[in-house]
Amino acid sequence: MAGGEPALLGALLTERCYREFFLEMNLLHVPCLKILLSKVLGLGIIAGSVMVKLPQIFKILRAKSAVGLSFKAVSLEMVSITGTMTYSIRNHYPFSSWGEALFLMLQTLAIGFLMKRYAGQTSQGVLLLLIYFLLVGLLLSPVTPLVAVALLQALNMPAIIVSRLIQIVTNQRNGHTGQLSALTLTLLLAGSLARIFTSIQETGDGLVVMTYVVASLFNGVIVSQLLYYWHVPPDSRKVD
Repeated sequence: MAGGEPALLGALLTERCYREFFLEMNLLHVPCLKILLSKVLGLGIIAGSVMVKLPQIFKILRAKSAVGLSFKAVSLEMVSITGTMTYSIRNHYPFSSWGEALFLMLQTLAIGFLMKRYAGQTSQGVLLLLIYFLLVGLLLSPVTPLVAVALLQALNMPAIIVSRLIQIVTNQRNGHTGQLSALTLTLLLAGSLARIFTSIQETGDGLVVMTYVVASLFNGVIVSQLLYYWHVPPDSRKVD
């Protein structure tokens, strides 16, 4: 693109699409509209991800409890998020196609630490943080073969399935959704659905697309459980 064109357009449009929209005034060019929609959705997802799990974190802090949350499910979710983030970085995919994974990783890690803290295992929580960041650094390093990172991404689907099933079974056994945040779960469902479209448009990577399809399916089940148990009185809830 020419240097005089707005910098923001470089993040949203290809040179071809810039010409179609602003030089040839072809505002109904379908391929470019898809690209623009994908970029806007992607950036919107990233912006939302900055705070998507904050309601969950604040709910745990207020209650000083992580009852209803499964540490195994959170750990497997971390595997899934880490796989997506490191695989996308190593393949040089645009930030708009994976950026939310960075913020989800930080927030999910915070939730895992808080679960350990309120279980009286703060030292284990600190160790968790140290080991995790060491592993991420190793995965992003050229020392780790790209095929190993691709294998981690391939494990995303089973990790998502198992982590969500653990949470679904936990909710079912408890007869409630505990400290799970309705806002966080709804935003995660909306984000995973939107990511199906943006992944098709920006990466064309079938592995990434299927990961978000599976995530959307199971996120939808958990949201439906949240609605089902919405009116369960607090005094009738079972304690883990």
